[in-house]
Amino acid sequence: MKYRSLKNGLENNSKILIYTVSLFAIILWGISYIWTNRLISLDIPVTYFVFIRILLAGFVLFLLNAASGRIAKIKRKDIPKFLLLAFFEPFIYFICESYGVKETGSPTLSAMIIATIPIFSVGAGIIFFREKVNFVNIVGILLCLLGIVLVVMSKGELGRHFVIGIVLLLIAVISEVGHASVTKSLSGNYSSQVIVMYQFLIGSVYLLPLFIFKGVSDFSPRYLSAEVWYPIICLSVLCSSLAFSLWVSTIKSLGVAKSSIFSALIPVVAAIVAWILGHEELNLRQFIGIAISAAGVVLSQYTKAPDLKSGAGSDD
Repeated sequence: MKYRSLKNGLENNSKILIYTVSLFAIILWGISYIWTNRLISLDIPVTYFVFIRILLAGFVLFLLNAASGRIAKIKRKDIPKFLLLAFFEPFIYFICESYGVKETGSPTLSAMIIATIPIFSVGAGIIFFREKVNFVNIVGILLCLLGIVLVVMSKGELGRHFVIGIVLLLIAVISEVGHASVTKSLSGNYSSQVIVMYQFLIGSVYLLPLFIFKGVSDFSPRYLSAEVWYPIICLSVLCSSLAFSLWVSTIKSLGVAKSSIFSALIPVVAAIVAWILGHEELNLRQFIGIAISAAGVVLSQYTKAPDLKSGAGSDD
């Protein structure tokens, strides 16, 4: 019994740690919306700041991995997976998400679409990795999505090309599911920091042509100003290098389906951060939505405890 109690205690501590790590990554991504919107409002080309963000993030992780001696060579059989991983994210996801927000003209509508990631992820987790999702988990997912709708739903003007924006955002959602699935298949052989390092370095190669032909086509000295580079550095170091490294650990521990529930909370976190910083006011409906989303996350992580009655005395 003592051994079982010790084992259960260690498992509970491990769960608390991974949930803390997950929420910290989500908080960073929620804040990233503010920095990204800042760059867009300054009319900085998406292909300029996304490329620099990804390249800088990959370089930072390379230095950290090199300093700690944790750089691992990619196995030949895994090269296609890493190429696909970087194609899904950062290449497809960041380009489609950034342009999607820009074209819809509505960050809240964009956030609602991005929040549908769990719906697609549950299917991917069940089909490709045989992850178990029970009825309580499904209820939790639906509650989480309902809460998100209450938080981000507000009146606003849509951009002239909002249909194109919606299509781009849906592509971003699908690419995120693909990214999580490939990450899951690699997480058993490589550390989180190594996976993200290769992901960003390869992704920067994909983004390089867009950077050359579009990102710096109308280059201005303003692109090198502190006003522009401060949010880019924050996005690179905090929201890419750190947050993505933490997120790989989340996918590895929780699986594709359950980890996606946390990613769905990004628009909720973004709204809370905007409220704290005074950029946005939250009404009673939105606070209720936050509470519902939190309850949904708890239910989505519910796992039925195994029956330990048989063999109860074996650990005495």
